Amino acid sequence: MSLFPDKMKSTFFSLAALAAIAVAAPAKNKSAAPELTDGDILNYALTLEHLENKFYREVLEKFSESDFAAAGYDSTFYNNLQEISSDEMTHVSFLTAALIAADAKPVTECTYAFNITDINSFLMLSSVLEGVGVSAYLGAAADIMSKTYLTAAGSILTVEARHSSYIRSTLKQSPFPSPFDVPLTPNEVYTLAKPFIVSCPADDPQLPVKAFPTLASSPNNPKNITAGTTITLLTPDYVLKPAAGSTQIFAAFITVTGPVFAEATAVDGGFSVTVPTAPKGTAGIAGQSYVVLTGCNTTVTDETVAAGPAILEVS
Repeated sequence: MSLFPDKMKSTFFSLAALAAIAVAAPAKNKSAAPELTDGDILNYALTLEHLENKFYREVLEKFSESDFAAAGYDSTFYNNLQEISSDEMTHVSFLTAALIAADAKPVTECTYAFNITDINSFLMLSSVLEGVGVSAYLGAAADIMSKTYLTAAGSILTVEARHSSYIRSTLKQSPFPSPFDVPLTPNEVYTLAKPFIVSCPADDPQLPVKAFPTLASSPNNPKNITAGTTITLLTPDYVLKPAAGSTQIFAAFITVTGPVFAEATAVDGGFSVTVPTAPKGTAGIAGQSYVVLTGCNTTVTDETVAAGPAILEVS
């Protein structure tokens, strides 16, 4: 079962049409994505922290320490989860206070649907959310103008990275699978967060972010994915076609040193892609990895992304 179910109606999209959708600002109908202010970035971070905060609160209300013990997790792990939950609550309070101090209106908690059925599904989603959190802060760092805010965001980033490593280790995954973490743009992060958001208060500030069409790793992909593994990326309930005059769609694997491209071959329900090897001297594709579809094989921007990202665990 996909962690990121899509609710889009069945339709056909060309890459040209998707590019137009991707860069449209929600309120102003511009042809390019608006620049984010520091206030926007803090509210963007707060949006993610609200989601994580509610996620851990909901799970700890649903499952008791004895439930975790029955699933094979001791009191030390349960207490550490409570600490992680407390960290997320503190991040919410800190970012809310920072926005108020800057005379900016903070976003508030939304209504979410996590569909957690048991402790194992919780841990899998926890690992994904913590990894996305790391990539979100890392990707936003370059756009923060205030040194004070940048330092504060960096201090949260390092804690999120420790959360991620702890959960990964609990799942018997490498706690540090790569020498580099992966930055994601706000639109890429929002694409991954949006399926969990049912609704938000109508009077909350509207952030200049937009979700791309959903892209998902097929549940039938090999359990152990490495460079050279052929995988299927699903385009749920829509068909993606190349722009007029083009015959090729590419999968772009995002890394801190730049995307690594592979040709994507259309198959029933999505695309078949062979995971590429990153060029020597660049960041490799390892751990929680992200791949988008694009009609361009030279760069990845919010203007060129057609779908995704999808999340893969690469060994």
